[in-house]
Amino acid sequence: VVSASPPVSAEPVAGAATYTVTGYGYGHGHGMSQYGAQGAANQGLTWKQIVGFYYPGTRLGRAHGPLKVLITADKRDVVVDARAGLRLTRLAGRKTFRLDKVRPRATRWQLLPKGSKSVISYRAPGRGGWTKWTAFPGSAQFSAGNKPLTLRLPHQEAVSYRGALRSVERHTVNVLSLDSYVRGVVPREVPAEWPAEAVRAQSVAARTYAAFERANATSYYDICDTESCQVYGGVDDEHPASDAAVRATRGRILTYQGEPAFTQFSSSNGGYSTAGSQPYLVAQADPYEASSDNPNDPWTATLTQARIEKTWPEVGTLANMVFTRDGLGPHFGGRVTSVTLSGTQGQVVKVSGDDFRFRLGLKSTWLQLTPA
Repeated sequence: VVSASPPVSAEPVAGAATYTVTGYGYGHGHGMSQYGAQGAANQGLTWKQIVGFYYPGTRLGRAHGPLKVLITADKRDVVVDARAGLRLTRLAGRKTFRLDKVRPRATRWQLLPKGSKSVISYRAPGRGGWTKWTAFPGSAQFSAGNKPLTLRLPHQEAVSYRGALRSVERHTVNVLSLDSYVRGVVPREVPAEWPAEAVRAQSVAARTYAAFERANATSYYDICDTESCQVYGGVDDEHPASDAAVRATRGRILTYQGEPAFTQFSSSNGGYSTAGSQPYLVAQADPYEASSDNPNDPWTATLTQARIEKTWPEVGTLANMVFTRDGLGPHFGGRVTSVTLSGTQGQVVKVSGDDFRFRLGLKSTWLQLTPA
């Protein structure tokens, strides 16, 4: 664990038509490395030992209860396939209707917010289009007991979800138990066939991350379903092996000072993790990635001067770049913390290492450019 601030180094890189980029790691490098967890499991570590290494100072705890997940691809209405046991519940007053009983020939149901009301419509053979069934003030949700619902996205893609699907502010929100949610996350984050202890560690990290987001939510949902939060794919992405890992760690989370920890993770840290925003997200050497089948240590890419100039047109014609680094790790003097771009007309633009990486589509900030 590094407690003191590392030395900062700066290096100039002369302008060139094309650069070869060499780098280590994939992602921000905070917290658990997923490939590192694989390597640790290959070395015989348990999931408790794995999360203990990547989140030092945290303790094991438990979390249950419902989670509200924003389905980012669905921003107009909620359309579900009809099925046995399909219910509609008004959130105000909790009145429930058995839709398979009131319109047994319906094939799909739509929940469409209009102002302060919810309009409920259905499709049925021979009717052609939506037929309004009812409308009432406030929000509502579809559910089918413990059976999954099939949601129709705007381009008719069908995705199945456990729990309930509600419409809030013209967005679809999936409300389900924490462990049901984790079942749809883990196989999207790591291969379910990885060593069981690595998949269990991912289950705990994912569950904890969701519990942290729920504890700090300020909106009508707790967490989103994309890489901005955690990738969540619903029922269709569940896998028996990852389901087993979720069951084996049921309800287990990591806590810090009695609250859910902020368990960030990334694909690979390149053999050295970076310090994050919490005391347990530390900068430290990672001895486990070397025992994994990580394809990101190292990685290479090609970058052109024209691409850089197009990304930051205010620079004009690029003449020089200066990379400032954090001084940590065995490669290149550390990760890039900032890049200063200079143009031939005297223009100077300074960007963060993260901004440089994201806008140019590079895997990490632990990188070096050399003229090709």
